[in-house]
Amino acid sequence: MQTVTKVCGCSTEEKEQLYGQIDNVIDLYQGKAGSLIQVLHLAQEIFGYLPLELQRHIAEKMDIPLSEIAGVVTFYSFFSTVPRGEHTIRVCLGTACYVRGGKKIVERLQERLGIELGGTTPDGKFTFEIARCIGACGLAPAMMIDDTVYKQVNVNKLEKILGKY
Repeated sequence: MQTVTKVCGCSTEEKEQLYGQIDNVIDLYQGKAGSLIQVLHLAQEIFGYLPLELQRHIAEKMDIPLSEIAGVVTFYSFFSTVPRGEHTIRVCLGTACYVRGGKKIVERLQERLGIELGGTTPDGKFTFEIARCIGACGLAPAMMIDDTVYKQVNVNKLEKILGKY
């Protein structure tokens, strides 16, 4: 389930409060093997993204090298080191979606949103990405907004889909 994330352009007091929430998460998982990804997911939900400053904080609190934290954050596409939009749009470009018009959907969304892949709209509403496969090959082309999958998408359906958000 996608939660609305906070993007911290906040005061020192608000930032300290967010870091306190992240510290509580770290305390909950401290010493549990394999918990780094869960901590990073929850930290991103709380803070909105994972800037280097926050990665350093997590590394220190969990006694893990910063290089390990940074390696995980940069490896997984669901982590972001820059502020993200309120909603994430992912257009599938797996084989079935690509050959059935996925590229046209990407091009139309770039035009409509005024951003490139990986970008976030100036109003902070949408972050735009591609996915290699979302498991809806039989009803391609497909796209997701947050956790909702839209199947048999074409450029004529995009305005109606975006209008829901």
